[in-house]
Amino acid sequence: MKITEADEQLLSLLREDARASTAQIARRLDLSRTTVQSRIDRLERAGVIRGYTVRVDEAVDQARIRAHIMITVFPKRMAAVVKELQAMPEVRTLQSVSGSFDLIALGVVDDVQQMDVLTDRIGAIDGVERTSSAIVLSTKFER
Repeated sequence: MKITEADEQLLSLLREDARASTAQIARRLDLSRTTVQSRIDRLERAGVIRGYTVRVDEAVDQARIRAHIMITVFPKRMAAVVKELQAMPEVRTLQSVSGSFDLIALGVVDDVQQMDVLTDRIGAIDGVERTSSAIVLSTKFER
């Protein structure tokens, strides 16, 4: 499905507040409510919008330790490593990337000691060659 500029604007507003009413979104986009609802329905049917979620306030997460954990995986072990990481509730997101690392995980825990344990658990997964971590100090913005 081709995403239009209007779709991008709509998706941007939904990323900001997925609970915004169709009327609120329509006013911001200067469109009719029917048009906005039609676009949302089309994006959902096409699988562009796969669901809606809760974003926790930065102040709540600020009290927790967050780190980007860069992971290098041995060849042919990617699927098994991803499966094990997916089973860890402390791993919020996992992205495959290009460069010197294969994966970047976002780990979220209550304290530094738990982050140490999490990175050790990740490093001990069969197929993980090495890890490197960077603690998140703050999030400047999120869409």
